[in-house]
Amino acid sequence: MLSVATQILRGYSYNQVKTVCEALVESKIRSVEVTLNTDDALTMISRLSEEFGEKLFIGAGTVITLNDAKEAIQAGAKFILSPILMTNEMIDYCKEHDVITVSGALTPTEIYEAFSRGSDIVKVFPVKEFSFNYAYSVCEPLGDLPLMAVGGVNHTNVNQYLKNGFKYVGTAGGIFRKEDILNCNLENLIESRKVFESKLNVNSN
Repeated sequence: MLSVATQILRGYSYNQVKTVCEALVESKIRSVEVTLNTDDALTMISRLSEEFGEKLFIGAGTVITLNDAKEAIQAGAKFILSPILMTNEMIDYCKEHDVITVSGALTPTEIYEAFSRGSDIVKVFPVKEFSFNYAYSVCEPLGDLPLMAVGGVNHTNVNQYLKNGFKYVGTAGGIFRKEDILNCNLENLIESRKVFESKLNVNSN
């Protein structure tokens, strides 16, 4: 199952991503997404799944098509995220393979449609364009929904999202400094992870 926070990794090398995973294995941030528009993403997902699959939840992001989903699942992805509304065929295929689906949506209509199609979680993106209580406003008429805030989430605001209706968050640049990832600076990465983790309302999930 997804942890309350997911680390999104886009455009990094395998060694850089591996170092990030090493910084997360002892934390409550146990979900790692590798975006498919990263060079050699499928090989990376496969290697990470083999090496960290017992400790971390490895998934694929920027999944746009059914073929994307099939290739990611074949590589070992345990969850699939999309920036857009997933098709029925994509969601059905994931369910057949016991893979968690996180469909992208923004408006209440899109969010409702995503859950109607069977999405397990809906990624509200880009959430930074709205107030912290956007999830609360959406859930008031639609019910208590598993929504993920993505887009601009960092250690200064993550708790605001989690206290106002979001069950999950995803972030590409809100946990770690880019230079620490590029330099594989494990010590700095662990320190940054601890700062972000201290801001999590871990009881929200």
